[in-house]
Amino acid sequence: MPKIIGESLEEHRTAMRRRVFDALVELMADRPFDAITMADLAARAEVGRSSLYNHFRDKEAVVVAFATEETDRYLAQLKDQLASQTSPRARLETYVRHHVDTSADFHIGLGPELRAILSPESAMAMREHVVAVEQVLRGILQDGVDQGEFAIDDVDATVSLVHATLSARHASADTTTAFVLAAVSVR
Repeated sequence: MPKIIGESLEEHRTAMRRRVFDALVELMADRPFDAITMADLAARAEVGRSSLYNHFRDKEAVVVAFATEETDRYLAQLKDQLASQTSPRARLETYVRHHVDTSADFHIGLGPELRAILSPESAMAMREHVVAVEQVLRGILQDGVDQGEFAIDDVDATVSLVHATLSARHASADTTTAFVLAAVSVR
């Protein structure tokens, strides 16, 4: 019988997933995703391979589950910060600052390069995480347009442009926020 981590099966599952996700992050810091094997994940997580396969069918399932958990955590933090903001401008500033300030915590190379090597099913699941974050931004921008705070002709294009701006790795939160607010604000 395999060793159970924690007091209950649920605690065991949570601890197992955390160990595997931590191992994934560590391994991806050293090498590209396509060079990581399930054996590598099991060894780094200090779990048996058969145990790992009991939780995840393959390494794509690991990365999709990790992205799901990280997206949920990111959105919970973001929505918590947005809850205290009343104006679209303040919410957009919070959105941009949150993204820039947490980029090191939430963005570990799960971008276009990874999606390009995933199966279509896994790539679609990864895209759903991006869409969930985009929906928050889309709502902020649409509210700003509706309230006359933002001058935007195409909200969908603006979502793409804002996210492109947020991918700049060397811009400060202040610079990025000022840029985005200037780009969308009524002149």
